[in-house]
Amino acid sequence: MRRRTMLAGAVATGAAGPISLARPAIAQGNARVLRFVPQANLANPDPVWTTATVAANHAHMVWDQLWTFDAALTPRLQMLADATVSEDRLTWRLTLRDGLMFHDGEPVRARDCIASLARWMKRDGMGQRISAQLVEMRPVRDQAFDIILSTPFPLLPMALANNCHIMPERLGRIDAFQQITEYVGSGPFRFVKDEWVSGSRAVYTRFDQYVPRSEAPSNMAGAKVVNIERVEWHVAGDPATAAAALQTGEVDWIEQPLADLLPVLRRTPGVVIEVNDLLGELGLIRFNHLHPPFNKQKMRQALLAIAEQTDFLAAVMGADSPYTQAGVGIFTPGTPLASDASMEKINGPRDLAAARRLVAESGYNGEKLVLLAPTDFPTLNALAQVTRSLCDKLGLNVEYVATDWGALIQRRASREPVERGGWSIFCTSGGGFTASNPAVYTSLWGMGEKAWFGWPTSPRIEALRDAWYAAADLAAQQRIGRELQTVALEEVPFVPTGMWRVPTARRSTVTGILRANRPLFWNVRKA
Repeated sequence: MRRRTMLAGAVATGAAGPISLARPAIAQGNARVLRFVPQANLANPDPVWTTATVAANHAHMVWDQLWTFDAALTPRLQMLADATVSEDRLTWRLTLRDGLMFHDGEPVRARDCIASLARWMKRDGMGQRISAQLVEMRPVRDQAFDIILSTPFPLLPMALANNCHIMPERLGRIDAFQQITEYVGSGPFRFVKDEWVSGSRAVYTRFDQYVPRSEAPSNMAGAKVVNIERVEWHVAGDPATAAAALQTGEVDWIEQPLADLLPVLRRTPGVVIEVNDLLGELGLIRFNHLHPPFNKQKMRQALLAIAEQTDFLAAVMGADSPYTQAGVGIFTPGTPLASDASMEKINGPRDLAAARRLVAESGYNGEKLVLLAPTDFPTLNALAQVTRSLCDKLGLNVEYVATDWGALIQRRASREPVERGGWSIFCTSGGGFTASNPAVYTSLWGMGEKAWFGWPTSPRIEALRDAWYAAADLAAQQRIGRELQTVALEEVPFVPTGMWRVPTARRSTVTGILRANRPLFWNVRKA
């Protein structure tokens, strides 16, 4: 409570001070420039190399996609004019729209799409499944290409709508496990690499040669009409500083203002608080399954046994927040696969004595574990602090490594043990769409070293995911979803920590923000 009082006081009095803007020549209030405070630092701008949400938000500005999701989460044609599938369902012919252009002035061609898809398939879970049954991808002409499969894959539009970005062929040919260093896209904004300063700022300018679709915008689908000439992302490590800058008009939009500061911002003339998030964020504790101590199932079960979702949600959004929901299982509430299967493991009484017995039965003997916490990412930092208290209750030997988000992303990629720079736990969150089905739910995958960071191995989960892909109807998928949740709450690839919808804060002069899975900058106007 003392921390909240101090933060709120700092914002109310302006004591936090203004954000130091990198371009003082642009006058405050300039309607051509939108100043935005992102949820975290853009440390790695390659959306194939990293799965960080902030990198995906960046990618949707710079690169376009063949399909994108509308507000009903239905894949819609985006770069494509047409997509047809053969009678045997093995050959997809994809035809590009007229007028598609890269930022370097080159037209988008079939070979660019093929190279981009090939690189994406090496890192994306659905992409890997496509690759496993891919016969070939071949250009038909500059504006059309075929994807030929050995077995039908009806979810292809969903797969390619999920963060599959089209880059020039030369970038698509770069090893998927190496970061690109050139950021030429075909999307509605150019990334101004020369003005990018990791930890401080990223800049985007309108791409005047972008040709929008004619349909009305809906989530990430439809017309991407850009009304702003320049978008500046200003990274503010201190939430109070960002809030104070919004109050004075030095910034126009904060993606995720700290919950403690919402009451002050709500009372500020000219500031609007609203929820644009379609499906919310689901928090989780992620374990490293390769090394002790969390390579033992009973150790993971021990944390699940004492994790109280209301504690995590109170840390993120405040006690009794209207923006949170506890009692959340593996899948996003309100989506078809959400169920009550094995939910007593989440909603039942927390049992510290039983959890300590699990720790003892796992063979834990005081070995050091490393918990990573991002100091510049308030929601995830809050999750990490609650997780630390759980580890202390269990008597675990915790090294709490507080670092910036960019460094955390780098370290979580290490598969080394902790004594050689590895890690044991980090906390993160994912969008509600990602957690709505096992095709795109990276935290759920159990493919060992081919899985997402943490690398759990679960033949049972993978068999159920295969069955979900092959399910004949929604009822069959829901039965499999119940089984998946039961297995996941037994094997514990991660611990669910509840769901929240983070309000966004903007100046009243900013209008046209779309309800979407992420912050979108087309359709936005600034008076």
